[in-house]
Amino acid sequence: MRNVKVLNNVILVLVLLLLTPAAVRAQGSRADYERADQLRSLTQGKTFKLQIRPNWLEGDAKFWYRNDLADDAKEFTLVDAEGGVRRPAFSHRRLARALSQAAGESYSANKLPFDNIQFVDDDTAIEFNVEDTKWKCNLETYECTKIGTVGRTAETGQRGGQRGQRFGQRGTGQRGAGQRGARGVQQAPEANLSPDGKWEVFTKNYNLYIRSTENNEEFQLTFDGAEAHFYSANATWSPDSKKLVTNKTRPGQERLVHYVESSPDDQLQPKHSTRVYAKPGDVITINKPKLFDVETKKQIPVSDELFPNPYRTGRVRWFPDSRSFTFEYNHRGHTIYRVIEVMADTGRVRALINEEPETFFDYNHKKYINFLDDTDEIIWASERDGWNHLYLYDSRTGRVKNQITKGNWVMRGVDRVDEEDRQIWFRASGLNPDQDPYLIHYCRVNFDGSGFVDLTPGNGNHSIQYSPDQKYFIDTYSRVDMPPVHELRRAWDGSLICDLEKADISDLQDTGWVMPEVFTAKARDGKTDTWGVICRPMNYDEAKKYPVIENIYAGPQGSFVPKTFRSYHSMQALAELGFIVIQCDGMGTSNRSKAFHDVCWKNLGDAGFPDRILWITAAAQKYPYMDISRVGIYGGSAGGQNSTGALLFHPEFYQVAVSNCGCHDNRMDKIWWNELWMSYPIGPHYAASSNVDNAYRLQGKLLLIVGEMDTNVDPSSTMQVVDALIKANKDFDLLVVPGGGHGAGGSYGERRRRDFFVRHLLGVEPPDWNKIKKR
Repeated sequence: MRNVKVLNNVILVLVLLLLTPAAVRAQGSRADYERADQLRSLTQGKTFKLQIRPNWLEGDAKFWYRNDLADDAKEFTLVDAEGGVRRPAFSHRRLARALSQAAGESYSANKLPFDNIQFVDDDTAIEFNVEDTKWKCNLETYECTKIGTVGRTAETGQRGGQRGQRFGQRGTGQRGAGQRGARGVQQAPEANLSPDGKWEVFTKNYNLYIRSTENNEEFQLTFDGAEAHFYSANATWSPDSKKLVTNKTRPGQERLVHYVESSPDDQLQPKHSTRVYAKPGDVITINKPKLFDVETKKQIPVSDELFPNPYRTGRVRWFPDSRSFTFEYNHRGHTIYRVIEVMADTGRVRALINEEPETFFDYNHKKYINFLDDTDEIIWASERDGWNHLYLYDSRTGRVKNQITKGNWVMRGVDRVDEEDRQIWFRASGLNPDQDPYLIHYCRVNFDGSGFVDLTPGNGNHSIQYSPDQKYFIDTYSRVDMPPVHELRRAWDGSLICDLEKADISDLQDTGWVMPEVFTAKARDGKTDTWGVICRPMNYDEAKKYPVIENIYAGPQGSFVPKTFRSYHSMQALAELGFIVIQCDGMGTSNRSKAFHDVCWKNLGDAGFPDRILWITAAAQKYPYMDISRVGIYGGSAGGQNSTGALLFHPEFYQVAVSNCGCHDNRMDKIWWNELWMSYPIGPHYAASSNVDNAYRLQGKLLLIVGEMDTNVDPSSTMQVVDALIKANKDFDLLVVPGGGHGAGGSYGERRRRDFFVRHLLGVEPPDWNKIKKR
């Protein structure tokens, strides 16, 4: 059977390669387009055992899972985690024979007519559904009997036990008990009653009032509220009901972005709509906490010297003994972040935790806080030593008791905190200098920093699934150049219990599929490694020369080169047209050291290009078939800004760019994203990174794509580049997609991007699509 499948795959590949004669079969041919279009379907259904979905038996350290195999075959496996034994869940042959006899049908051992099982009778029998009939099979005698009827929807993947808790690369465990709904956090009830039920807080004429629930007597607490500066009824009570804190709010500017949908589906005439959309430099809403004494009915003054210019204040939280409350202060421009404590009786203010980096505090992606009220401690994440790590604070003194994690690696997220055993379970990357520094590993450490263990030592990007009792986990890891491996490990120390599976990609390899290559080169400092991947066409020939295309997204909020195994990459499809397509993470992106990340600060126009150019040049030195005299680049959103910027700031290296939905001027894009990296106030550094202000520099070939209804990035950002290019008398191409949103264009936009690179990098005229009927 396998030989037949291999032959079929070979024939398909040969057909794709032979659709045009050799004399015409140049890069960018119609055959290349068809191969690119068919790559996804060619690779589908060719990989097996990519994942394990465990079904834990209730109250037992056992689980079963199903492997879906080639030709619709399947197998069921049972694992005893405590004993470290892995075996077939039952005799597939005997069960198929018994079920065939009982049902009067013909079933084969590798294609049993059910997907899920449930162990019963102390695991001596299983139950399963076949269409509308529920069956039970004794695993000692292999006697199958009908036990009832069920609806077709009754068979779900949950039957047969419990699902374990899954932690993927981003984790799904608690994010920080002190952040949301933790003990000690007072969240206002629906009626905003005091905890003792005696008082209700409300507002009237912009001022704050309280009302007795016993006699409905009202007391006015403030007298200076106004429409332009009002008090909020969303107050937070102290646990003892003696104090309350609320915000006094000064509303900001309500900026509207206007949209005209030229071609709506439900009417002939265009539609106009607006969207509230704050941008960098806008006057924003200011909230500052105000403290009140319920007994005296008076405000307790709170100095704002530690929170003078907030981008945001929030997460008000009382300590359980009502001695004080805390809130978080994010300074406008994000150069200061504080956890501020306010004493309940005096209003005295101090910074319990203070972050004042030289650049920015990445509050949106790296902040972690967890209040441990039983021990008067706080767990906090900070990059103060140059790497993102965890620190243990004394919540009464505000002093650091100890640094919990340390080293030239990155704490990527906390999954679980065990206050009783004083342990933290978290994700990290960069632990092993011999591995890709972006690969996620799962770790455990004690509160005092001792007992650190890498629970998932394998060289790959890990995700784990815990057993319901948290004693075991399934570790699945892979790389872009290595198929998944599945192992069963002990949660306590990460020790290996048994190997479970290795993914089977033999059918995929039989198609001629080319695995991406991981490549590294030194960055601009000559010391730091830049990591990326290289994608080649299936029919690449080292004797030929191939233009290079970079897929770019240099947004500082993350890192973007793929790290896990996939059978299909859109970069691979583009490569099929006759290109080498690459992607790398240059300086200014995240998940490395603070210094690596800081390159982006007030400098988004840099986009890591000095590192990217060095990386591509080093790759071409190793692989001479990479022709870096012909280099293109493409990206969307921040990548749209980056790809256009390549032609404006580095035309000596990049010649062709396709930019989709770009945030081409950071003054035009959303406030929270851009002020985090470009800071506040607006200064000349914004103009220095602007594709609008620098449009006059354009060299090379540029295609701009924008959706007229993009609610993520203001479409005017692209149109202002268009305006500047016209004023500078520059040639360029523009595709406006009616009704299109962020990343507009779909398959049509993808085809236009391919055509643009084929025409301007390969020097080949694409197929005349106007003469080709759409299938």
